[in-house]
Amino acid sequence: MTEKQENNSLDRRSFLGNMGSGLGGIALAQLLNSQGLLGSEDTARATPDRKPIRPEIDPRRPFAGREPHFKPRARNVLVIFCAGGCSHLDTFDYKPELVKRHGKPMPGGKVVTFQGEQGDLIKSPWEFKPRGKSRKMVSELVPHLGELADEMCFIHSMTSKTNTHGPGENFMSTGYTLDGFPSMGSWLTYALGTSNADLPAYVAIPDPRGTPQSSVNNWGPGFLPAAFQGVDFNSSKPIRNLRRPAGISDSSDKATLDFLQGLNKRHQRRFPGDSELAARISSYELAARMQLSVPEVSDIASEPAHILKMYGADDSSNKLKASFARNCILARRLIEKGVRFVQLFNGAYQTGGEGVSNWDGHKQLKKQYSKHGPVLDQPAAALLRDLKDRGLLEDTLVVWCSEFGRMPTFQKGASGRDHNPYGFTTWLAGAGVKAPYSYGASDEFGHKAAEKICSVYDFHATILHLLGIDHKRLSFLHNGFERRLTDVHGSVISEILS
Repeated sequence: MTEKQENNSLDRRSFLGNMGSGLGGIALAQLLNSQGLLGSEDTARATPDRKPIRPEIDPRRPFAGREPHFKPRARNVLVIFCAGGCSHLDTFDYKPELVKRHGKPMPGGKVVTFQGEQGDLIKSPWEFKPRGKSRKMVSELVPHLGELADEMCFIHSMTSKTNTHGPGENFMSTGYTLDGFPSMGSWLTYALGTSNADLPAYVAIPDPRGTPQSSVNNWGPGFLPAAFQGVDFNSSKPIRNLRRPAGISDSSDKATLDFLQGLNKRHQRRFPGDSELAARISSYELAARMQLSVPEVSDIASEPAHILKMYGADDSSNKLKASFARNCILARRLIEKGVRFVQLFNGAYQTGGEGVSNWDGHKQLKKQYSKHGPVLDQPAAALLRDLKDRGLLEDTLVVWCSEFGRMPTFQKGASGRDHNPYGFTTWLAGAGVKAPYSYGASDEFGHKAAEKICSVYDFHATILHLLGIDHKRLSFLHNGFERRLTDVHGSVISEILS
């Protein structure tokens, strides 16, 4: 054999030998992986109890209650989502320096953001006043919510990955800017199920003006089983196709349902391993139960007059506010009935022009927010107060958020604020969080998060933690990847936990 042949690693004998050992290695890796024995960067340094958790889902009962990973502080979640990028600087984040330097350029030179060049620093058109025993400074734009500042845990250092509305809504609701990922409510109902078999585990309540820009992405199941999608309806638009035709009597409807149930059970006995069939039967049975439960829970007219007045649902001078107030009452009734996750939207996609349908105040912030503030303020404050009065806040986590905040400047040539994902405010109230409490801070102008900077991943990790879920372990195997709400990021904000 020549020297050249000896140094050639691709001769026939070596090639066949390497191929044989390589295929054997692939087969071994596949076998170990199928048995959960294949090591990884995470499992190599973790104990067996740190492996991913994928809940066992019975397709016949996909919403059956499931145990959390550890003792939870909350049982239900209510998210109030202000679509359009609500300004933290005109609601909950008081900046004396912004008042002091009103009308002056931002230090550091020209600033260019989402819609272009920015003008001068502009203080809020609304005065901030100290609220409650904590003396928290809250804007006069939201005085009713300000009265409840002592119930709130503010995070003043939230950040997002995008300055665009659609991806921003996706990110806040799903943890990803792209479409196709499960919403937070879908992850929670996948993990925990629900305690009420007659109502959906997850309900999304769109604004009276319509759906948000990302629409069903905000409550979609992504790659999770379709059963975990949020059911969307509100006080003015009932669930579609739920009512039976007027010509069919109660007795005929019940007899038909009983007959179908008998056929379904017989079919299941013939094909016991057909999980898709079982899931479909389960969804139809839930729809049948919802024919009775949903009209009952949606009957806002049955509320006493003093409750309607407290929420502002009887306000004939502001019909939009009254409609949103009825949505808030519906949210409380759903939480009261044990619905696991309720997502309440304030603001919709731009159906009436810029700044008309949501909090996207680019051009005339004072004029636009003077309409949006009252729609949100009294009804949302009444919802928080009502939950507390009924003892529901002890088990319910209330979350207020928007996809991002606004700039401390006005846009050049306009009287409104541009998008700002670099620092904004969210707050939580209820089960498991410190209140009154403020965590983190934006800089002196409210432009960028400066102290204890938080990401949406941290926000989601903390919400899951309060429900007894380890965000690093809750997962779903999709296309070969262990997917989770927080991707590979996020830490629980332990400092805000009570």
